[in-house]
Amino acid sequence: MDQKSHKILEPHAPTSTTGSEKSKITGRLPDDLLAEHVQRLALFGAVAAGLWAFSLFMHTVVTPLTVGTRITRFEIGIEVMGIVTAAVMFLYVRYGRCALQTKTKIGLVFMMLNAFYIAMLNTWAVAPTVANLTGRLSWNTILILITAMIVPSAPRQMLAASLVAASMDPLGVWVAHLRGVAVPSAVATLVLFMPNYVCAFVAVLPSHVLQHMGRRLRVAQAMGSYHLVELLGRGGMGEVWRAEHQLLARGAAIKLIRPEMLGASSGADGRIALRRFEREAQATSALSSPHTIRVFDFGMTSEGTFYYVMELLAGRDLESLVREFGPVPAARAIYLLRQACHSLADAHARGLVHRDIKPANIYICRMGLDYDFIKVLDFGLVKVDTKSSMQETLLTSSHTTTGTPAFMAPEVILGQTDVDRRADVYALGCVAYYLLTGQLVFDADTPMQMLMHHVQTPPVPPSQRTELPIPQELDDLVMACLEKDPNKRPQDAERLFEITCQCAVGGWDNDTARRWWETHLMELTGPLTLTDPRSEAATRAIAVH
Repeated sequence: MDQKSHKILEPHAPTSTTGSEKSKITGRLPDDLLAEHVQRLALFGAVAAGLWAFSLFMHTVVTPLTVGTRITRFEIGIEVMGIVTAAVMFLYVRYGRCALQTKTKIGLVFMMLNAFYIAMLNTWAVAPTVANLTGRLSWNTILILITAMIVPSAPRQMLAASLVAASMDPLGVWVAHLRGVAVPSAVATLVLFMPNYVCAFVAVLPSHVLQHMGRRLRVAQAMGSYHLVELLGRGGMGEVWRAEHQLLARGAAIKLIRPEMLGASSGADGRIALRRFEREAQATSALSSPHTIRVFDFGMTSEGTFYYVMELLAGRDLESLVREFGPVPAARAIYLLRQACHSLADAHARGLVHRDIKPANIYICRMGLDYDFIKVLDFGLVKVDTKSSMQETLLTSSHTTTGTPAFMAPEVILGQTDVDRRADVYALGCVAYYLLTGQLVFDADTPMQMLMHHVQTPPVPPSQRTELPIPQELDDLVMACLEKDPNKRPQDAERLFEITCQCAVGGWDNDTARRWWETHLMELTGPLTLTDPRSEAATRAIAVH
């Protein structure tokens, strides 16, 4: 663990994530940026006061002198109220001592009041007939769009306030009807003011942009010693970002877990989610095999976003490797499988079962002078292999899964209570099968069919599904891993590691791997630098689920 950064990023105790708190988690702007928006809101109030004053001057001084018409006292009163409202809003936002969030809500109220004043002017001086309203665009459309760009509010709040503001013109027509003025029908009125409602829905877009930016900024500010640089990948449970340590010349990958995906709807759920997340980071950081992804730090931000910081890898996961370059030779498959066994043997020796071994969770990378260096990722479903601690594992939550269908052992699928490290051995057999053939052990149209195949269908030996030569001992090794009965498989990754070391399938070593990388991944074979995340094309995301 990175002790220096860990002191800065202490994990916070989880709190109850109610509906109001979720809005803060998902998009509230940082206070400094919110303060800038509030300053713009105050300026907006001052400009609005100036515009209302200019309108009053034109109607009371210029229009009578040039056109000869005078406006009514009611219209003068509306414009005076507009000046007063804008001035009060400016003073309140500029000098008020209330919270910044309250001031932004005042901005929405200001929009609705101004929309009412504009609607009264639109329907008082001139009769709101179809002829007079056709082809005219109400100033309320402009008011709604400007407010959406200035006032930082939640999309739902902005939509509700904008719809109210858009409805002020139809309200003004109804008031004119009460005064005895001939007005269009209700349907015709709505059609004539349809641009108002279109703008009300368009106004939600800036709110969504601000909300997304606010979430990214708050997470970035809460990462302590790490600075988020670019998004590497996104999955159902969260995101992975490339980050840089602000003090050390070291890149890192930060995995962010979206709070809403953890299903924490109460204080108890929040504590369970935090324990589950901490268990993943602690389990990974406790492992000492060089072939296990290193964890530098973990915690939870003040906004409720879970994160942990891992080493940044440059290369490919095995799924991408096979998809891009095809099946690998038998010698290379053994070379890679042996390293994955080294990582899992360390985990099994500590009583841990990975439970989600698959090609996407095994990464092939360059580490210094070593090529084809394996890193096992994502111990998010790790399980302690003791019945006494079963209730405290990461698998007790209803919000998690127990693996990936194409790589799940039969005993896992059947929900047996004695699932242990032999399930990882089965999954490694599936991974080896995929490496050697470029195909899954079983083909199926649905996940359920895939699960049933793993439970019932005998697998076809990999040597019968590829044109590449596969030695008999490697063929037998893969089939032994794929036994339906756990007792007939190698009993743990350490035993499988010993078997792979005894397997006389040679011809692939670090020099061979380097030559392959220089041919196929040339961008990763150049000189190393202190800040070496390589190119964007070469750095791939660590799996998120």
